[in-house]
Parts: sequence; C-alpha cells; structure tokens
Amino acid sequence: MSDAIKKIFGIDLGTTYSSIAYVDEYGKPVIIPNAENQRITPSVVFFDGSEIVVGDVAKESAKLYPNEVVSFIKRSMAEAYFVYEYDGKQYRPEEISSYILRKVAQDAEQTIGEKVKDVVITCPAYFGINEREATRRAGEIAGFNVRQIINEPTAAAIAYGTVQETENRVVLVYDLGGGTFDITMIDIQESSIDVICTGGDHNLGGKDWDDRIVAYLVQEFQRQTGSEEDILEDPDTWQDLQLSAEKSKKILSQRDKTPISITHGGERVKVELSREKFLEITADLVERTIALTNDMLQEAKAKGYEQFDEIILVGGSTRMPQVGERIRQEFSVDARMFDPDESVAKGAAIYGWKLSLNDGLITRIAEKTNRNPEEEDIIKTTPKQIMEEVAKEMSEETGVTLSAVKQSTMDIRDVASKSFGVVARRPNDEEGVFNLIRKNTTVPSEIRRTFYTPEANQERVLIRIMENETGDKVVPVEHSIEIGTAVLDLPAGLPEDSPVEITFKLDREGCLNIKALETSANRIVQAKIETSSVIQGKELEDAIARAQHLVVH
Repeated sequence: MSDAIKKIFGIDLGTTYSSIAYVDEYGKPVIIPNAENQRITPSVVFFDGSEIVVGDVAKESAKLYPNEVVSFIKRSMAEAYFVYEYDGKQYRPEEISSYILRKVAQDAEQTIGEKVKDVVITCPAYFGINEREATRRAGEIAGFNVRQIINEPTAAAIAYGTVQETENRVVLVYDLGGGTFDITMIDIQESSIDVICTGGDHNLGGKDWDDRIVAYLVQEFQRQTGSEEDILEDPDTWQDLQLSAEKSKKILSQRDKTPISITHGGERVKVELSREKFLEITADLVERTIALTNDMLQEAKAKGYEQFDEIILVGGSTRMPQVGERIRQEFSVDARMFDPDESVAKGAAIYGWKLSLNDGLITRIAEKTNRNPEEEDIIKTTPKQIMEEVAKEMSEETGVTLSAVKQSTMDIRDVASKSFGVVARRPNDEEGVFNLIRKNTTVPSEIRRTFYTPEANQERVLIRIMENETGDKVVPVEHSIEIGTAVLDLPAGLPEDSPVEITFKLDREGCLNIKALETSANRIVQAKIETSSVIQGKELEDAIARAQHLVVH
C-alpha cells in the first residue's frame, strides 16, 4: 500500500484477549503478532514494582501475585467508583486499559517498523455512552489519535462482508467473548452495511462459564474435606481456581472429562469434571444468550426483517460445542464459525483503511470543487462525474485499485444500543423518561421534541438526560440512569405551558449532544454529555503524564 495512504490500525480491546491489525499493500487485513509471536494478547496487567507487564507473563504472574494483577478490566469501564490501588497510587479502568493498548501497539511497531498513531478501537455493541467515552479516553491516554470507536459485531460484519462469496445477505452476528455478549442483525449489501438491531449483555461472557466451574470446584472441595470454609477468600486459591477453570473449559470442548486438582490450606483434592456436568451447571448461561437473541429478533420484525440468511459466530467462547448445538436446536440452522479471535480487529482495520481512503477523496474533492473539506456529507453531495475523476486520480497515485477506492465510500450504518430521553411530567403529573432517541434507531440521528413548563414565572428548567435499555416511548424514571444534566435559564414572566424545544443529536460513535431552546426569547443551552464516571480533568491529565514516562512490557 502506498505511503500516501495513512495507516489507521484496528484494535480489538477485548475483555480477555486483545489484538491489533492493519490493511497491507494488497488490501488484505493482517493481524500483527505480539513480541511473544502470539496473534492475541491476554488483556491482563501486572504491576511489578515500577514496571507494567501486560500479556502472557502478567497472566502467569497472577498465580504468585494475585493482588498485583488486574484482569477483566473491561467489565469495569466507566464504573464511577472503581479504583485499583497500587504503591500509593490510584488507577482507573481507562488508564489500566491504556496499558493493554500500549502493549499491542508497541509490539506491532517492533514487528512492522512503523509508529502506531491513528487507530480505530472496538467496543461491545451494548456499551452505553459512558463506556464508549471511557474506551476513547483509554486510547488517548495510550497516546493514540482515536479516529473512531466502532461496535465489535459491526467490525466482524465488515470483515465478513469482504470475504463472502454471495451478495445481499442478512446475517446474525452472535458474538460471545470472554466478558461480553452481543447479538446483532446486519444487512450486508454490495454498497452498504446496515445494522438493523442489536442486543446483548456486556456482563455475560466466557468468564461466567469459568465462574460456574469455580463454584462447582469449591462445592466439591467442601464436600470432600467436610469444610465449610469459603476457599475463594484466599486470593492465591481464587486465582489458581480461575486458571484451572479456564483450562478445563477449553479441554471439555475436545474431551468428555478432565481432572482438576485443588490445593488449599495444606489439603489437596482431586475432582473429575465431565462435559455432562459442565453443560448442566452452565445451561442457563447459554439460555440467556438465546433469550437475548429472540428479544432482538422480535425488534427486527418490528422493523420489517422477518428472517435472516445465516448466523456467524465470533468471539473465542463460541468454540464451546454447546453454543453451536443450542443455536441449531433453536433456529434450525448450522451457525458458521468466522475467524472468532481475529475478525473484530481485522474489521476495525478495514474500517480504518476506508477512513484513510475517504480522507484522500475528501481532500481531492475539496481542491477540485473549492469546497470546505469539513463540509458534512461532502462525498455524498459531490456529482458522480467528479467522484469518478477523483477516485481514478487517487487510484493512480496510491496504487490502490479503483474498485477499492470506490468501495471506501460504502455506507456503514449502525444503530443506537440504548434509548436516550429526558425527565418530564406525564398527564397524570407523575414523572417519566420520554425517550427522544430510541434503541435501535439508525445513527447518526437527530430528534427534536417540544416540552412545556409546568408553572408560570418559572426561572429555569433543569434538563435531566437519561439512558435506558428499552425501546418504549415513555419509561419509569427508576428504569433509567442519569447520564448528565443541563440548566436552561428562562426569561421573566413566562406563563404556564411555555414551550421548550429539546433536540438530541447522537453521532456514529454514540456521542450525545443536546440543545434546549426557549422560543419566546430565543434562549439556548447546549451540552455534550460527559459524565463524572469517565476519567477527566486533572485525573486524566495525570494519567496521560504518567503514560508518557512509562514503559509497558
């Protein structure tokens, strides 16, 4: 690929494993191995004195130093009160995640001899505004220019769409990773990829299967020893059982049974775990994914999609045979395993490549037509003949095929994974959340609605911005979480029922901007939703400063 095209790397920041990819000179997405020559890196961080160690060494160190090792940090993204303390310092999830990003990027730089600067980072489709912003901040702390945050199933669909042999397919992406589950319906056309509906649970993943094995092992230890002690209170034992559970889960995907040794308090117990028992203690977890899939399918029907062509499986946890078997039983189709560990990073890299090609097209269009390159939808509003000319010029300059340049303008449309609204009074005078942007609405989206002041001579309006997981027009306040507030000052002497116009604008990445307008005096308040649960201010500055002087191993 020509140096004229800036590399934008794709990073799958996973709960259990992470990876990085780019598009090579042949237009193919390539996973870059880490320093240990592995294509995926454990998302595990070991605080070793003044050093930060990430990956396999960190994972192994958990056996000896369980209190100095952090795993599954992605599940704590944007948790307001989560803090990891080490050596007198406090670390938020965004900073710990930045170490994982630094590790995969540093190793990639050594392999390809090129700096990783511009990136596309993936996140679960079911992440809300807080978690998405936290993911972006993690990238910024790591020193990246984060071009975009995109949904993992969308990234997988992009990778799938580049290799499929037939066009125009409606696909279900069943994405069961180490810590999250997403189910997404995607309509793949020759010139577009449209997400129809998405659902899932970002606290359901392979770790939950591991935890069930651990709970079973604890019961067996207590039964065989006659002890009632909770052996998980010992961090060394807990860590040892977690590693044994993960290993056993993988073995049971191939064999009917596996022996497990439990050592605690000077006692040693041997447990034989059968596949039958494993299926029994985890059956409800699989059923949870099926229930979420059926919920999503019902929403898809409401949007006119009655059926789908195939199910593709991504995420390492889909290797468990029970997943494919249960899907076959429920939907009478054989799910197709699609590059479960690598498709997300590859899709993110392809997306970044398209962004880079788009940058080149926009620059050329602006120069040729004397338009502002910042103009919205400049590619879509450019006459076809001019588009043909600039595409041909770019192809000749960069060596990228003309069809690939044209394909970079493909529309990739996602949906809102949550609903967003404001608190207002219902006709019965009870408060409710009135959703302006509803779940599974195509983004970007801009919705305007008029509300009315409840009292005469009201001095100001407090606008409470809420997020929830239902697609209903109005939901109870207790079924939503508050993600931000804005205050609109009102002119004096307004009568009761004076109109206040509220506009919500949700962009492609799930970033929400709001505007409230009092029409009589044309008073406006605008706000970009940034919540206290995401690292910011001095805390963010300190994290960035630490990162500049930090070497990650």
